Amino acid sequence: MQKIRLKYAKTGKAMYISHLDLMATMQRALIRAGIKLKYSEGFNPHPYMSVALPLSVGSESLCELMDVAVVDEKLPDINKIKLPEGIDVLDAYRPVRKFKEVAWVKITGSLYYETQISAALIENLIQCYNKRNVIISKKTKRGNKDLDIAPYVTDVSFSVNDRITMSAKISAQNPTINVDDLINAIDDENKPDYIKIKRIDIYDTNMIIFR
Repeated sequence: MQKIRLKYAKTGKAMYISHLDLMATMQRALIRAGIKLKYSEGFNPHPYMSVALPLSVGSESLCELMDVAVVDEKLPDINKIKLPEGIDVLDAYRPVRKFKEVAWVKITGSLYYETQISAALIENLIQCYNKRNVIISKKTKRGNKDLDIAPYVTDVSFSVNDRITMSAKISAQNPTINVDDLINAIDDENKPDYIKIKRIDIYDTNMIIFR
């Protein structure tokens, strides 16, 4: 089965498009671009499309990956793929690695507070992630369980302008660290009122950018 891998960004208003709506949007855009999709057989055929790490509604990304099964061997012209504002196809190529090899995601997070930002707040945030053990309660299919996320959150740094910006690399799979986990690692008195996450890049286990 021939596959192409699309790298695309999802930013701005597009961050509110759900995963299922995104898949439908992509399918229509690819068909309009003249790309012949490969479909399953049976009474309800559907195109073979899969996303590396489905993005939560309300988060942005510059590094989303989607595999699409196609009929043609020729790579598509990404300039012909017309999508809603905020969704932009950046590259198309033949995949050589499987999505299960994705291990880390580099993110930036904007932390918003109603109270004034102080040097003490920044120091307290740094200390929250610098502890030897960072225990949170993580929701799983079997209920909540305690998890030490210290091994799964690295290269944490903070900067300040009109808000606090956090940069980090977090585990992408096994376990998946999400925005709620990052917030739960912060002490109650220092928790932000709101945090907005953007994915910047994804890596394999050796911290090499995944393609």
